Amino acid sequence: MERALRLTAVGRRYGVRGPWVLRDVHLDLPPAALTRVEGPNGTGKSTLLRLLARVDAPTEGTVTGRPRTAYVPERFPSALPFTALDYLTHLGTVHGLTRKAARRAAGDRLDRFGAAAHALTPMSSLSKGGSQKVAVAQALLAEPELLILDEAWTGLDTEARAELERAVAERTAAGSAVVFVDHDPRRLAGAADAVHTVRDGTLHRRTGEPAVADGPGADGPRTVVVVRGPAPLPPEALRLATAEETADGAHRLTVRASHSDVVLRALLSAHRPYHVVSVNPLDVNPADPEGRG
Repeated sequence: MERALRLTAVGRRYGVRGPWVLRDVHLDLPPAALTRVEGPNGTGKSTLLRLLARVDAPTEGTVTGRPRTAYVPERFPSALPFTALDYLTHLGTVHGLTRKAARRAAGDRLDRFGAAAHALTPMSSLSKGGSQKVAVAQALLAEPELLILDEAWTGLDTEARAELERAVAERTAAGSAVVFVDHDPRRLAGAADAVHTVRDGTLHRRTGEPAVADGPGADGPRTVVVVRGPAPLPPEALRLATAEETADGAHRLTVRASHSDVVLRALLSAHRPYHVVSVNPLDVNPADPEGRG
């Protein structure tokens, strides 16, 4: 199965003679890449994401590639005849898990997003925030190769928003493509590998974006992780961090603070685990440029 997804000359309109919402759209979503889609309301961003999720079919053009896809729509249908836990358990069995494993995974996802207390609440009785946590949990349950997020942070509390950012970092570190729309320009600022703007019914790539999610040019607070262990470093860590070898043979990794726990998990769960020497905010001690604490 081809993990990369590609749109070639794609157009979409509703009705035989309806106006074109999108036309001549070209877009590649390679593995391990984070893509942001921007544009004013009503320009076709959600239509584009529905095409990527294959919820809608293009009126013209082609969509190629069949990555395992999960989608969080802008409006999640919460009036379903399940409790939150039963709904996620059912989806887990659809993804091939045993019922016992699916129920355990469902409980873990709800706990991760602070919704464990609502596990037995009927979906129709959940608040907007509770429903959104279930929407995010169902998408991550599949461990998708392509994760599509349409305003997925809307309605989440502060802790859940931060947890979703960590989940995005985990998916890209695992080699998944992630594409998202969010009204807050600060959301994952500086982290995207590519930013595209929907304008005049088509897609325009913004130039001058960073090639990687982290590094000296990234926005936001950063963390320096110093470890000792074998080279090369795990690819899951290198996708999210810039690395250099120190004078005494250690590895110094610079990573966005929100992604540091993902990098640490990759290092500590490697076949030959790394010894963590220090974890410090960048420039916390100018007299100690190697980050040795």
